[in-house]
Amino acid sequence: MCDRTSLNEKRILTFSALLASGFAGGGLVLGWLVGSLVIMFDGVYSLVSLLLTLLSLGVSRYIQTPSQSQFPMGKAVLEPVVIAIKGSVILAVVSFSLYSAVVAMFNGGREVDASIATLFGVVNVLGCGYAWWFIARKSKRFSSGLIVAESKQWQMDTLLSVAVTAGFVVAWLITFSPWAAYAVYADPMMMLLMSFYFIKVPFEMLRDAVKELLMMAPSKEICKTVDQGVAAVDKETDLDIDIELAGVTKVGNELRVNIDVYANSSNVQVAELETTRSALKNKLSKLPLDLQLTMNIAR
Repeated sequence: MCDRTSLNEKRILTFSALLASGFAGGGLVLGWLVGSLVIMFDGVYSLVSLLLTLLSLGVSRYIQTPSQSQFPMGKAVLEPVVIAIKGSVILAVVSFSLYSAVVAMFNGGREVDASIATLFGVVNVLGCGYAWWFIARKSKRFSSGLIVAESKQWQMDTLLSVAVTAGFVVAWLITFSPWAAYAVYADPMMMLLMSFYFIKVPFEMLRDAVKELLMMAPSKEICKTVDQGVAAVDKETDLDIDIELAGVTKVGNELRVNIDVYANSSNVQVAELETTRSALKNKLSKLPLDLQLTMNIAR
């Protein structure tokens, strides 16, 4: 990872941590005061987001420090480890909230002051929406799995805030209808519906991180780009060698590509290998990842 990308990554994660701390404190205090399960979940989720952001920030700084003896293959593997932890923790929070919502539904619902809750929801929507927009925009400019994961966290928080605000508006309107007695079920019902929806995002984060840790094949788009690049170089080169893609994996911000080189003559010149390596790097440079290219002489 280049120094500029690393610096921007730290700045973005620091910004995210400061913003998450404000939402965490506000959500926990107001959720407890008005007795809302959904607002409490929003506060807990923001607190978890803060702790996970601090973890990402710490790992981002640690990745930049030299430690060749402990990590001879580099520290890129720490990135999917952090993302796997994030996905697991968020999945646990959503699962517990789902359980709490079910219990509340069977215990007669929860009465909430919808007016105060709605005001808090509007503030949350504006704040979380800005954070999501800002970090998502930055993630397109700087390739970083940690920033992408951070963007997904704020995406969930924004959608959660929108759902909470809309739900409390509906609950407030129900109090003026003949079904006012059922307004107490609005809070746990919103939590129930949101849990089923939000459980997908941390599951996908955890799945993708585990795939990287197990050195499984990356996305189809990456595989297709690498395969096309290798095929193009093999076709365009005038050298007396053939090249074949042996394997491709993505670990954190690194793209690891293994190439088998088949010589048509008895000797392979070093200059030929260097020319082929340069051509491959040029073809694969369109991918916003740190290319780690390994070339093996195959028999």
